[in-house]
Amino acid sequence: MRLAPVPGLPEIRLYLAHPGSGLRRLLEPDDGDEGEAEPQPPYWAYAWAGGAVLARYVLDRPSIVAGKRVLDLGAGSGLVGIAAAKAGARAVIAAEVDRNGIVALGLNAQANGVAIQICEGDVTGGAPPAVDLVLAGDVFYAQNVGQRMMPFLDRCLAAGIYVLVGDPGRAWLPRSRLCLLGEYQVPDVGGNGGGEPKPSAVFALVAEPG
Repeated sequence: MRLAPVPGLPEIRLYLAHPGSGLRRLLEPDDGDEGEAEPQPPYWAYAWAGGAVLARYVLDRPSIVAGKRVLDLGAGSGLVGIAAAKAGARAVIAAEVDRNGIVALGLNAQANGVAIQICEGDVTGGAPPAVDLVLAGDVFYAQNVGQRMMPFLDRCLAAGIYVLVGDPGRAWLPRSRLCLLGEYQVPDVGGNGGGEPKPSAVFALVAEPG
């Protein structure tokens, strides 16, 4: 892993994958791992478009997070949470399920000189934490993931927590529940676009009518 500025976000440096990273070994079970959960792809080693657009939006509009308690949901590398901390958030919680991602989060926060509280495990099954704002970058990349996220995000809205979603228009985005706030061209470094800039957007999640 190499510490490098994030494309389109020179204010933030992350430990990112490169051809010599050898991350494929994380997908291969070690001897003695029988019975353990399947290893997770190293999502935390890349800057995905949904996170990149949210981070750019927050850095350009720091009043959105200034003085607020913020949850970076599905934090991955911690890009969004780091942006929130740099923009003046009072406190940032980064929720991540991958044990390797937990380590990456800590290293990335330290490299950027910010304090982030790391919450290990799936927070979507319970009540929302005591925050003012949820930042959800690229959490609708798969149908089952999106279906798990929505009840939690609805509980956040019901608790008076503002929810922002960053996404480049992936298939399972709940478009009928989103209000467009802004759009940027950002590289989808972790996707299949070869890092070329593509339109990505920031949305406010709105409550279901009725």
